[in-house]
Amino acid sequence: MRGRGIALVAGARMGQRSAAQQAQVQEQQHQAELQTQKAQMEAQMAQQQAQAQAQAAGATKVDMTAEIQKLAQLHQSGALSDAEFAAAKQKLLSQ
Repeated sequence: MRGRGIALVAGARMGQRSAAQQAQVQEQQHQAELQTQKAQMEAQMAQQQAQAQAQAAGATKVDMTAEIQKLAQLHQSGALSDAEFAAAKQKLLSQ
């Protein structure tokens, strides 16, 4: 009987170790999944920021073009002299 009790205790301990190992493996897998999700989210955020910057740069170019066109119209109408037009245009381009 005593041998059987020892075997049961040993078996129970082995089962506990096995369960602990499985739990550890599952935790590691979970952590790996979290890291993957985090990396994907960071990549998406970086892509969105790049797109936003590209759009902002495009909007700035359009605004600058529109401003130069306004200056050209003022120059053609005589409201700006050649020197004033050149200075205003240079100021816009230097921004």
